[in-house]
Amino acid sequence: MRLGINIDHIAYLRETRKINDPDPLEAIFIAKRSGASQITIHLREDRRHIHDSDISRIIESSFLPINIECSSAKDIVDFICTKKPHRITLVPEKRNEVTTEGGLLLHEGMLPILERFCSNEIEVSLFVDPCDKSIEKSIEISHQLGTKIGVELHTGKYANISLMLSSNLPHTHHSIKEFETSRSALHTRLVQEIHNIESSAKLAFNEGLNVYAGHGLNYFNVAEIVKIKEIEELNIGQSIIARSIFIGLEQAIRDMIGLIQ
Repeated sequence: MRLGINIDHIAYLRETRKINDPDPLEAIFIAKRSGASQITIHLREDRRHIHDSDISRIIESSFLPINIECSSAKDIVDFICTKKPHRITLVPEKRNEVTTEGGLLLHEGMLPILERFCSNEIEVSLFVDPCDKSIEKSIEISHQLGTKIGVELHTGKYANISLMLSSNLPHTHHSIKEFETSRSALHTRLVQEIHNIESSAKLAFNEGLNVYAGHGLNYFNVAEIVKIKEIEELNIGQSIIARSIFIGLEQAIRDMIGLIQ
């Protein structure tokens, strides 16, 4: 199983002071030395962390493949097609969200955008919710495109339930209201969510799609996802960057690779 390192939070820290430090470009060399397989970055419409100039510098400098998460906004699609990263992961985006919430609502109108990426030899992945019909729609879109695409299963609900069940989060001001319930109820929901992810991974894999997963995964909850053999890649950011504050980025990446391998 491969590990993609999402370095958005390095850029986010830089933007809190509107200066040039820390530079996310430095992280790509550490990630390579630490054994990561990919660099993942999210080019948001509001450019709240990663900027166009970051994309250009990172693509020009990285020895690792670059996966850009993005919306289907025309200016972003135009820009990415000029830069030709290894892969794009199409995600939903809301201006007021803290982080990407939920899977992509797939529809036929996306086909021209996906075809454009493919024509520029950019691999395509769709960020989907494992609990709805997105996998079936992804399979249909893959067949219509006539090329193999990937799906990244949104593990956010699994991660949030796991946090509320197995950490001190319910006793803090960040407690997740949606999951404020009994521990037995949380355990039932956790088992169901693991089943949803596993079933979606199997369906996508059996239909010839590449299967990835990510969102909210950390050093404590990643083990259950690693057990799903159809998933070939995890994209993880915040927990690794947070851990790196205390032990350094290289060791934080190596620790995560040790867990998933």
